[in-house]
Amino acid sequence: MVDPEDDATRRWPGVSVVMPVRNEERHLAAAVEQVLAQGYPGELEVLMAVGPSTDRTEEIATGLAAADARVVLVPNPAGRTPHALNAAIARSRFDIIVRVDGHGELTPGYITTAVELLERTGAANVGGIMDAQGTTAFEQAVAVAYTSRLGLGGATFHLTTSREQEAETVFLGSFRKSVLLEVGGYDETLHRAQDWELNHRLRQAGHTIWFSPRMRVTYRPRSTLRALARQFYETGRWRREVVRRHPETASLRYLAPPLAVTGVVGGTLVAGLGVLGPRWLRLGVLAPLGYLAVVLLGSAGLRRELPLPVRLRLPLVLAVMHMTWGAGFVVGLPRDRDR
Repeated sequence: MVDPEDDATRRWPGVSVVMPVRNEERHLAAAVEQVLAQGYPGELEVLMAVGPSTDRTEEIATGLAAADARVVLVPNPAGRTPHALNAAIARSRFDIIVRVDGHGELTPGYITTAVELLERTGAANVGGIMDAQGTTAFEQAVAVAYTSRLGLGGATFHLTTSREQEAETVFLGSFRKSVLLEVGGYDETLHRAQDWELNHRLRQAGHTIWFSPRMRVTYRPRSTLRALARQFYETGRWRREVVRRHPETASLRYLAPPLAVTGVVGGTLVAGLGVLGPRWLRLGVLAPLGYLAVVLLGSAGLRRELPLPVRLRLPLVLAVMHMTWGAGFVVGLPRDRDR
């Protein structure tokens, strides 16, 4: 921890907060306000790399920049997250880079803690808890799924019970700019999963990734079933691409959803053939029924105090997350696609 008695005398390094922003009308103002309200004792700048949006995001971003000289707009005509991050990093003035999303809100002391951890651990990247919080019953169910082992497989940065430790990856991240430039920054050919892949390259280069539950970001989950399905389908496709490029990164946690999809779809087809053929084929129905039982019993047995509307939506949310992520992984990206 930073000693409060040293705050008045120590020299705090400047921090550049980089934000990829596109279609964030609903949450952008709150996200920027939480950054500016951090009370960080050193110099601070916020670089919003704004991509083409279909809502009022650009108007809101322009207003935020006009209201505070610390907020700077950076064009991102490509509209992609890695392009936005690299463009903002290139324009940054300071050697400490803190990534924030346009739908995430930093908790108090986040930036100060990040600086302290970077200095104490010598890590190239430090990060903390992705604290998913929703307002509607559906959003709250998605938040519960994010923070349960049945939902996203128990990644460290999703679980509030995690301890401070060296990690494979962290949510968002706070970096040393010099190290980011050393490894080439974010891979702009990866439209998703670029943060995980960057951390993998950092570790391959001999650097450390450090997780601390003292760093917490409030994350706003998707608000509709369609948006959630689209998000997880695309994430699955790009995760498959990361595994294709880095086969050593494949793990059971990432392979479980595509295996579940294969079992459910394959079992259903086999059971359907059994109606017209050998009776033993009907045993194929055990795969989808088994998966359904896992989701229903897992949701019912989750040891949390949840409002009934949230608990009732949880099995559907889990199934959509698993099936769309798994389907995206199975389908993957066209090999001839211009990435």
